[in-house]
Amino acid sequence: MTKSPSASTARPGRMSRRRDGGSGPALYDFRRPIKLSREHVRTLQIAFETYARSCGTLLTTRLRVVSSVALASIEQLNYDEYVASLANPTVIAVVGLDPLPGTALLEMASSASMTALDHMLGGPGGPQPQRPLTEVEMPLLRGLLDRMLGELRYGFETLVEISPKLRDIEYNAQFLRAHQPGDAVVVASFDMKIGTEECLASICIPFTTILPVLEKRETIELTAAERMVRETSHRNLTAGLSAAPIEVAVRFQPIRMRTDDIVDLRPGDVVPLRHPSSVPLDVIVNETVFAHAVPGNQGARLACLVVPAPTETPKEVGRR
Repeated sequence: MTKSPSASTARPGRMSRRRDGGSGPALYDFRRPIKLSREHVRTLQIAFETYARSCGTLLTTRLRVVSSVALASIEQLNYDEYVASLANPTVIAVVGLDPLPGTALLEMASSASMTALDHMLGGPGGPQPQRPLTEVEMPLLRGLLDRMLGELRYGFETLVEISPKLRDIEYNAQFLRAHQPGDAVVVASFDMKIGTEECLASICIPFTTILPVLEKRETIELTAAERMVRETSHRNLTAGLSAAPIEVAVRFQPIRMRTDDIVDLRPGDVVPLRHPSSVPLDVIVNETVFAHAVPGNQGARLACLVVPAPTETPKEVGRR
């Protein structure tokens, strides 16, 4: 996760939630080891900064009021984390990124949208009411969002040719089911200013959509020093994981017992395991079977001998 130093004061309940606990250790989910590399973040930063500059120019000329858009941060989140960070109500444009798969989201505050519409209709801007858009305002907003999506195509043209298409507009992120809650997404946040109205806008792109593009178009090469640091970190991480102690168990096949039999168990009772003597035991770590073994001893100690799995031949084991 990389944040640009240009990030400014965010609206309550949005960026403040993302920055809580920034001084503490960052959580790492080993079930989702794939993350944006530093080179990928740099590539995205260039694309989104290009988009921000052109979008600011578009808003200034289209609304006839001084406007600006600046990249604030690029983050990798889960979709439910992104939804939880959004205000309610807000304006969410559901976008297709043809020919790329998946659905992207362009979000901006309702107050900013109403301010933009007020300027488009010749108004002075200023505080705006919280209400649904009228039949006259909706086409105007769709036209403005279409123009903003056109600038997104311009920002990403060095990476991939895309044709963003506005599919729908939503106001409540809780009712929007664009992705599964645990899906990884890349979120770019922007400081947006339209006249005197300031807000935080964002673009949400599925991780599985943008990662293949980034892997094909590596635009920044590592220096010798950066490559050495990466290799050293990889060796240290590998050595640390290799030396980490892990609980290993050897297990017989499970048996089924009635509840009253379990309750009536007393010291000295014999419970038949029904494990065939010709079947090896399971060697497990965290309920995952990774080997098979037969019981034995090594001197005065109990031990087990790792053997081929019951369904494998010795020749297949040697090849593996």
